[in-house]
Amino acid sequence: VLYDCFATRMFRTASRMLGSREDAEDVVQDVFLSMVRSHDKLADVRDLTAYLFTALHRAVGRFASRRARAVPVSPAAVEEAIASTGLPISGHPDWDRLRKAIDALPDEQREVISLKIDGELTFAQIAQVMGGSISTAASRYQYALKKLRTSLVGARPSLERNRLWKT
Repeated sequence: VLYDCFATRMFRTASRMLGSREDAEDVVQDVFLSMVRSHDKLADVRDLTAYLFTALHRAVGRFASRRARAVPVSPAAVEEAIASTGLPISGHPDWDRLRKAIDALPDEQREVISLKIDGELTFAQIAQVMGGSISTAASRYQYALKKLRTSLVGARPSLERNRLWKT
């Protein structure tokens, strides 16, 4: 039941964070296998969403550390991760700019963007996942949006009129 409820969101989040569909599948599977092994701890969990995404956050961190010592992420892996979201990779003139702008964000801001958008977490849950405060999570999200807006508007003035980028 937990897998059915959370796996898609967790996969999207891990995929964006890791840049690889296969790596994201492995990490999400590891999180759920770990939960099966320690299912007795779930009775004490107050916020299951935050608990699962904290486990995902830690698993992604461990995986990324191992991968950093092995092989760098290829552009093809990034394209594959984007394709896994169901959004078009090509065909939209701003897609490559957006992908590059997201990749250029500091790790903490990129992670908050992923947890908020892909994971559909609240700022309280993001704070719990990242071990910080709600205001830190919210400010990282706002800084990330500002950087994305600046990057994209500077690259294409027509986006300036888009209401989605207004704060």
